[in-house]
Amino acid sequence: MTLQNKKIVIAGGTSGIGLSAALMFQQQGAIVTVTGRDIAKLNAAAAEGLLTAEVDSSNIETLQTFFQSLGKIDHLIIALGSNKGLGNFIDLSLDDLRKGFDEKYWSHLNTLKAAIPFVNLNGSITLITAITASAKFAGTSGIGSINGALEIMVPIIAKEIKPIRINAVSPGVVDTPWWDFMPQEVKQQTFEGYASQITVGRIAKPEDVADAILFLAKNDYMTGKIIACDGGLF
Repeated sequence: MTLQNKKIVIAGGTSGIGLSAALMFQQQGAIVTVTGRDIAKLNAAAAEGLLTAEVDSSNIETLQTFFQSLGKIDHLIIALGSNKGLGNFIDLSLDDLRKGFDEKYWSHLNTLKAAIPFVNLNGSITLITAITASAKFAGTSGIGSINGALEIMVPIIAKEIKPIRINAVSPGVVDTPWWDFMPQEVKQQTFEGYASQITVGRIAKPEDVADAILFLAKNDYMTGKIIACDGGLF
């Protein structure tokens, strides 16, 4: 399937995996709009030739107005993330976990609800979840529950919105700004520890996951699936 002149929206597409996917779709000839709230990041994305829109994904009315302004689209990628809800359960702040659900789970659902009426029937939706949905890492019960809640909906929604396709990419450990809450030295040690456990022997680059996103958009025989992109971590 060609992506030439296809209309793509990437929610949360101003950094990390979302931005890498946006640039990859652009290279395929697609017309790509990325959304976000950080003006500096939006301006940087615009400098790359991407269309941009300041959109608050926690506000469904704002989202509905945005999609109405665009009209019909071909592919939607939701790359909204949060690092809230990390930590061993016994010490986990439930208020922090609620923020994590607001920032990722509910923002994904708001975007889905607003966008589905505008996705072409031969189009697709791809969610970006995380391997924590199925992994058994200590300290990830909170963020794992957020990603798991999204993943369990994918095959069900696929039945409900057919022939529109919906899938999810579940990345492993990826070198993105998501990790910037860690001091650089701690992050480096963390990455080295994970790399030693990963079959391919390295941490993922955002482009590795963007390749999987591109595959799901182009392959019109894929729906209701969760694609792990973890380098053989499990």
